[in-house]
Amino acid sequence: MVSIRRLVAPLAFVLLASAAAAETAAADAPTAKPDPRANPTDPAKVEFFEKKVRPVLVNHCYHCHSADTKPAGGLRVDDRNGLLLGGNTGPAVVPGKPEKSPLITRTTPENKKRRMPLEGEHLTPEQTEILSKWIADGATWPALRVPASLGKVRPEYEQLKKEHWAFRPLKTPAVPAVRDAAWARDDADRFLLAQLEAKGLGPVGDADRVALIRRATFDLTGLPPTPAEVDAFVKDTSPNAFEKVVDRLLASPHFGERWGRHWLDVARYGESTGPSRNIPYPHAWKYRDYVIDAVNADVPFDRFVREQIAGDLIAAEGAAKQFRAGGVRTETGWDFLAPVRFPEEFFREQDRLLTATGFLALGVKDVNQRFKIRFVMDNVDEQIDTVTRSVLGLTVSCARCHDHKFDPVTQADYYSLAGIFTSTENASGLRNQMGGGGLAYYVPSNLVRLTSFVPPVETAEVEKLRAEAAEAKAAWDAIRGTPAGLRTQPNGRPLQFQYRQKYDRAQAKVLALTDPAARGFAVHGVRDAAAVADTEVRIRGEAEKLGPTVPRGFVGAFEVPGAPAVNREQSGRRELAEWLASPKNPLTPRVAVNRAWQNLFGTGIVNTVDNFGVTGGPPSHPELLDHLANRFVADGWSVKRLVRQLVLTRAYQLSSDAPAANVNADPANRLVWRHSPRRLTAEELRDATLAVAGTLDLKRPHGSPARDLAMIEMRDNGPEARAINEKADASTHRSVYLPLLRGVVPHALEAFDPVEQTLVTGTRDTTTVPGQALYLLNGPFVRKQALALADRLLKDKSATDAERIRAAYRAALGREPAPKELERARAFIGEFESEARPLYPENLAPAPRPAKNTAKPTDEEEPFDPDQIDQTGEAVTEELILPADARTAAWAAFTQALFGSAEFRFVR
Repeated sequence: MVSIRRLVAPLAFVLLASAAAAETAAADAPTAKPDPRANPTDPAKVEFFEKKVRPVLVNHCYHCHSADTKPAGGLRVDDRNGLLLGGNTGPAVVPGKPEKSPLITRTTPENKKRRMPLEGEHLTPEQTEILSKWIADGATWPALRVPASLGKVRPEYEQLKKEHWAFRPLKTPAVPAVRDAAWARDDADRFLLAQLEAKGLGPVGDADRVALIRRATFDLTGLPPTPAEVDAFVKDTSPNAFEKVVDRLLASPHFGERWGRHWLDVARYGESTGPSRNIPYPHAWKYRDYVIDAVNADVPFDRFVREQIAGDLIAAEGAAKQFRAGGVRTETGWDFLAPVRFPEEFFREQDRLLTATGFLALGVKDVNQRFKIRFVMDNVDEQIDTVTRSVLGLTVSCARCHDHKFDPVTQADYYSLAGIFTSTENASGLRNQMGGGGLAYYVPSNLVRLTSFVPPVETAEVEKLRAEAAEAKAAWDAIRGTPAGLRTQPNGRPLQFQYRQKYDRAQAKVLALTDPAARGFAVHGVRDAAAVADTEVRIRGEAEKLGPTVPRGFVGAFEVPGAPAVNREQSGRRELAEWLASPKNPLTPRVAVNRAWQNLFGTGIVNTVDNFGVTGGPPSHPELLDHLANRFVADGWSVKRLVRQLVLTRAYQLSSDAPAANVNADPANRLVWRHSPRRLTAEELRDATLAVAGTLDLKRPHGSPARDLAMIEMRDNGPEARAINEKADASTHRSVYLPLLRGVVPHALEAFDPVEQTLVTGTRDTTTVPGQALYLLNGPFVRKQALALADRLLKDKSATDAERIRAAYRAALGREPAPKELERARAFIGEFESEARPLYPENLAPAPRPAKNTAKPTDEEEPFDPDQIDQTGEAVTEELILPADARTAAWAAFTQALFGSAEFRFVR
């Protein structure tokens, strides 16, 4: 037990305070005030603006602060909202208060050092008076033309809401009667068999036991079964033999790694921002581990959704509940300094919930966006797209610029959701800045601080570094933008560049000691913003063009009875989470069970798993889909129970045989008359290769190689990317733990269609291209693991070649070789060894491997200029993989052939 007075981090106080304050927020809410952004529409004031004000702005400000330029300080003056929102230093105009408006204070003679404009003629007293009068009168701007269609519901929408199958409430279909009643083992089988019988088709026979355990083990854990596991299942004659296998696999920690990876695909998980300026997310791995742990713990799916949408708000509720259990109520509220004692489990759960909100923060971000409002609205759009496609299977983001062309989702629906996310701070630790360098994009306070206790640091050392940073900043501020600072040096860069670099290095040293995030006590996540409010419709989706304000709410394409209204004192994410995870939401359970079906059967009942809208595919078995969705909800949204039920169906256990009659009638196997073969995913191929070679490390590593990267731009061809790739190449942990920075795909995954990390991906591409064969033939990873397996096989000197071949087949393919395969393998190994022997004379030592450059850059080395990136690339040194002798080389060639075989790469 821990005393909150002694140990709890400041964030815990914030959680407690916000939760307790919410109790009286409604009663204490101030009277509504006029919106300062409201635009007066007096025609005389509009005329004054056009004749007097706009010419001043055009002639003196536009060349540095407009949409057609690189806006200095992030400020736009060619747009009213740009002036009101301001740039890096805050609003430029405060309507009604010219004396508090930087547009006035920064353009007068009193501001001698940095008077605007920096170049060209300064404003005359008459021009300053014009701007002051305009601001004092409310900063009138010509009204934006609102399209006549805005707010008018398209007539076909109501019909779509009633007729489209996905928008209707879940039905409770009767289980159909079938002629071959003995065939079915589950109600799901009966739904499938009824359609097969109606089409005059019959299912194929059951899979053999070796194929079945290999299928189930890969599907549930992403790993191959061991020979011992295969033998145990084959020899088990009990009627529940397969049930025991399934229960063992569901209880394995590797289930969470496999099925957590499915969700990470959907969550577009990545450890960096992606295109434009690729900034690492050094704490993203904590969200990855959260997902794996949640899947292994079988956190109910509805709870899983709630945690990722509103984990911080759920944490605040939990904090308030815990606080009330031991807090002190006074006349003015709760006493936060009372000696309340919290169990350690409380803090762990708080941190788990805060980490869950990384779902909303880890998307692609264009930090090089010049305008803050566009950066904000692009991130909001990315969040809306991720939430609605992952949970609802709807493409709501299509309504950003206009009403959805196909689904009954209006532009007002989109901005009712957008208001929830504009009222939410995207605490990814980043800000936008065009052309920034070093730590310019990193904002330590814009991360979610964990409740963990942060050990203190040496004060004297911190003060010393802060003094050095302050000195460097003063020097940088003094020379920045001055004629001397802009003077070009012999290296082509302005003199001020070296001052900026010195300041960046000093700042980084301070952060390394004082920043809780740099010390591992923060995550990328979200929290309610300081300003919570509804937002305006953006005309044609343009961030600065504000239309009418719409209240925060949810998509109106379907009804969710009993859904709570948005709490006006909060962002609305808590209520959004409840709406999404409601058992009466017709889409959420359907989408969830459909994803599970696809992961086990290869194709979803709805084959467009991320699109349940009008343009998506129709369900092949609509009654079965609703039956499974209802059962999923009734079973407490348990993913493990759902998976167990599906794997134990007769349909799942069918063989992959393909009779010509069935293929002709249903070539895509939409009626599920057999089990469709599938190629292993990129991660499964790598993990299976390591497992068979005996080199797989099944322990979960702590963190990710990306955790050591600073939040500065990472060049795709630079030393950071090279170091990440080298660590990924050297890793023998499971593939889900490899560093997954956007644009820096691990070499061992890139050939076999790894997931696209920029968008929700419920279905991966599966291509067959020449590069895959070349990778299996020449790839250093494959050759290295083939050599490791060969060494394992040859280690037992008493074994015969036939025994070694059998062991290799059993490890790689799960079965014994046929007699012809055995003979062919022996002949191949013998011939290869004979031909290779001249290349391996006894006195020939292996060639030395080239030494790697392990030198690290020093503080004196000049960091790169992000605008002057060398694109020539880095020299590539291929790792040499040399067998010890001709016999080992022959066996390595044989094991590599097994790794390259179709049987190894496919599950049948």
